[in-house]
Amino acid sequence: MEKRKCLECKEPIIGRSDKKFCSDQCRNLYNNRQNSDSTNLVRNINNALRKNRRILQEMNPNDKAKAHKDKMLEKGFNFNYYTSIYTTKKGATYYFCYEYGYLQLDDGYYFLVINKRLKEDE
Repeated sequence: MEKRKCLECKEPIIGRSDKKFCSDQCRNLYNNRQNSDSTNLVRNINNALRKNRRILQEMNPNDKAKAHKDKMLEKGFNFNYYTSIYTTKKGATYYFCYEYGYLQLDDGYYFLVINKRLKEDE
């Protein structure tokens, strides 16, 4: 019969027949590696989305607001990252970062909104 080996360190396993790791340390190391963002790209995008959401939340405390693009950029907003797009029947396109959204207006301004249905699900 072949000895089972730890999925992390490849040392022989002693104990239950369904045991996969030789120690809690190996189990934690293995699972942390499996569950971590696999690339810097994914991690950086997730960080940008979180930052965008925080900025929109800060700039829109009362459900609706108007903000200038320069002010948003000054705070570190990245217009390349959003989680969804909503186009109205009239053709207006809102970009959302989770429940916080924005609509481009004239002269570099943006109309900031909150999707209340998503906000209520918190």
